[in-house]
Amino acid sequence: MAEPRRRTYPVEHKLLLTATLCLLALGAVMVFSATSATSALAGGDGTGYLVKYLAYGAVGLLVMHVLSRHGLELAKKFTPILLAVAFALLVAVKLPGIGIEVNGARRWIGVGPLTFQPSEVMKLAIVLYMAQLLAERPKRMQTVQGLISPMLIVVGVACLLIASQPDLGTALVIGFTTGALLLVAGVPMRVMGTLTGSAAVLIMIFAILEPYRRARLTSFLDPWADAAGAGFQSVQGQIALGSGGLFGLGPGQSVQKIFYLPEAHTDFILAVIGEELGVIGICALLALYGLIAYAGLRAAKGARSQYERLLAAGLTSLIVCQALLNTFTVLGLAPLTGVPLPFVSNGSTSITVLLASMGLLLNIASRGALQLQAVAPPKKTQGSRPHADRDRSGRDSGARGARAGGRRRAAG
Repeated sequence: MAEPRRRTYPVEHKLLLTATLCLLALGAVMVFSATSATSALAGGDGTGYLVKYLAYGAVGLLVMHVLSRHGLELAKKFTPILLAVAFALLVAVKLPGIGIEVNGARRWIGVGPLTFQPSEVMKLAIVLYMAQLLAERPKRMQTVQGLISPMLIVVGVACLLIASQPDLGTALVIGFTTGALLLVAGVPMRVMGTLTGSAAVLIMIFAILEPYRRARLTSFLDPWADAAGAGFQSVQGQIALGSGGLFGLGPGQSVQKIFYLPEAHTDFILAVIGEELGVIGICALLALYGLIAYAGLRAAKGARSQYERLLAAGLTSLIVCQALLNTFTVLGLAPLTGVPLPFVSNGSTSITVLLASMGLLLNIASRGALQLQAVAPPKKTQGSRPHADRDRSGRDSGARGARAGGRRRAAG
């Protein structure tokens, strides 16, 4: 009697799932550590942000599980609808009475504690759209003219809407992911050089137009020159990292998170990790993102179709580019961008969308899995032998008889 089939997953699938779950576990610990003290000082019980993180993490894990099994077909079918909805939400967030303004930025839609960030949905929609378009029109995408219409027009309009919120960090993540996808698709380097140069000029012009963006650029170059003003957050982040040393002060022992470090549970949670867990903790965190990059690119290399290959590369680039941009910002190697650390920072829409992206990546990684079936050996009954044994013994005896007959004939 045959046993039930057991599905074995490739090593890429196991690495992606393990790294994601480890990041989520670390995120839950660090979000609680970064918010418990300030929440308690404000009169709360210190668990408000943790409960929110766990609730949206559970929703994201459910979405990831569903998409890891059936998501690829759904994604390909509903990509145009998702892109249209994302554009509609980006326009709606600018309308009075719909968008929510926080710290001078209008990026959210929602009521009360339930908020939603449309730019996070747009990141995933852009990756799905580009992967499908590049797979369907490979020859047309080899020239600047072919890339501009319609791909770069769609990407450019999306980045412009997001940057006007303002949210330059998310626009940069989309730009970096777009560049990675074009490289994987085999776009010639001369075309890539033209596009990169044009994008760099536009970003510089956009950054110089607003005084606060100019201040961020100058503070990035020398944050200590205005440590109490534009460079305050960068300076406090560097103090937190320096205080942690090699092994850190210990979980929950950060001082910067309580009185000094703004956005300690979102954009600058890496600084809290560095202060409490030290260089060792940051290296372990980066190693987990390295596992995602390695396994995601291996999944792309082993994909069965061009669409799956491009989608896997795009989703991997989306996660890794965002992680690197946040890391460079906290370390003082890039201007402040307001990009959360994937799977670790507190953010309802971010964690849900990123787990959905991981579900699609797991789907692609598992497509090469083998279906193994364990078959029980045939039972032997007393006084009888299996058919195979009887056939084999018959063949052997026949062969021995033939050789014996041949020897007798030769002797006669």
